Amino acid sequence: MASTSFLLYGANGYTGSLISKMAASFGLKPILAGRREEVLKPLAASIGAAYKVFDLQNAKAMDEILKEVSLVLHAAGPFKFTAKPMIEGCIRTKTHYIDITGEIQVYELAKKMHEAAKEAGIMLMPGVGFDVVPTDCMALFLKEKMPDATDLKLAFASLGGRLSHGTATTMALGAGEKSSVRRDGKITAVPLGHKGMWVDFGLKKLFVMTIPWGDISTAYTTTGIPNIETYTGISPKTFKLLKYQNLFNWILRTSFMRNRELAKIKAKPAGPSDEQRSKSKALVFGEVSNQAGKKLQARIIGPDGYTITAEASLIIAKKILEGNFKTGYQTPAGCYGADLILEVKGTSREMIS
Repeated sequence: MASTSFLLYGANGYTGSLISKMAASFGLKPILAGRREEVLKPLAASIGAAYKVFDLQNAKAMDEILKEVSLVLHAAGPFKFTAKPMIEGCIRTKTHYIDITGEIQVYELAKKMHEAAKEAGIMLMPGVGFDVVPTDCMALFLKEKMPDATDLKLAFASLGGRLSHGTATTMALGAGEKSSVRRDGKITAVPLGHKGMWVDFGLKKLFVMTIPWGDISTAYTTTGIPNIETYTGISPKTFKLLKYQNLFNWILRTSFMRNRELAKIKAKPAGPSDEQRSKSKALVFGEVSNQAGKKLQARIIGPDGYTITAEASLIIAKKILEGNFKTGYQTPAGCYGADLILEVKGTSREMIS
């Protein structure tokens, strides 16, 4: 009989807490984990779960706990700081690793650990939430429709809802930095928002601009398409202001400005309320084109991004615990197919052209 237990690190965060509360509906039993017992203990008691307290910098303590489970769902960001020690611990203890990051550097790190993970007999799959399950599935869906595609554009936006502390913190720490695209198979630095366009997401037409979304890494792995751009919704006014970003990016990178933003984030609610999430929608658009100039477009409409993250991560966790996985570094759609996102309740997909 397959195990139903897994370790959820970062369970006390907004998204981690959401995952912990949804786990039972998927027949799973999370062991909650993190650094702060005073937060973990009441959360664990509220759902009847066990909990473990350890710091990622204490490799010995971490390994002792990882040896007790076959899977870790890592939900404690910013992942550029936390992913490496956890992945290394999972390889040492032969424990499957999944997380909810959208940070390009984490995907590239996991790729470098592919062989070590294969040798350990485990799977490494960063990005099992809204970062990047819907967009990765969109990329593969369009690639299968147009096998000779040379260019891929992916865009996402949200109607309603708002950011959690964790997502906002990751964005604040990246303020003033450059963006990225994939050109001729290589990750290339470009200014943030160097391109913009209007997209018909079905429910609404919205303006989007280029950002360094995780698909710059993952979609290339999944599809092999050499030229990839990723976009997110933004106001046209803000997009125009970004044209002057070279004048003030250095200010945004200072410790003073980043600490100021982090203080503002901490003063706000941890994330959207259940009511806000229930009224929010996540929107995804994809376009592929080939050298002949032919284009295909599609879109996905689903529940809010945090609900998608919680459900998709639990769907993938359950598959792994049931023995459905591939060893080494994998992407969500690369391992489980383009229809993976349709397993999330309330999600639909349609061709546009």
